[in-house]
Amino acid sequence: MMHKIFTRNRGFYNASLSLQALGDDLQVVIWGGERPHVGAVAVAEPRVSRSDPTRTSASSSVICLSGHKEDELARDAALRLAIVSRGAVAVTAGLHWDQLDADDIKDILQLCDELIRDAEAWLEEQAEIET
Repeated sequence: MMHKIFTRNRGFYNASLSLQALGDDLQVVIWGGERPHVGAVAVAEPRVSRSDPTRTSASSSVICLSGHKEDELARDAALRLAIVSRGAVAVTAGLHWDQLDADDIKDILQLCDELIRDAEAWLEEQAEIET
């Protein structure tokens, strides 16, 4: 069973992403900060693109806990990783730092985007190894 953890740091901020294979599907957790938690959960599944049947797209559903703002992050990660893995993906996301301003949030979202890109690249490498 495949399991991989990616970690990124930028100054004061740290975040991690773990991938756990569940057959052909993935369980993904994104966490970081002073108080990691469950803030949002997104599930995505790959499908044929409606605009170009030669491409893979994905559909998703999201649950965000009251007062949390990780829904867009969880959805983005689930969609992107479902397309690359070509399986269902469940993402749980929860990051927390006190007293963030808009620039801090932008930096953290960039850090998370880098983690998702790391995971996408690793999944693509694994697919190449298997073929």
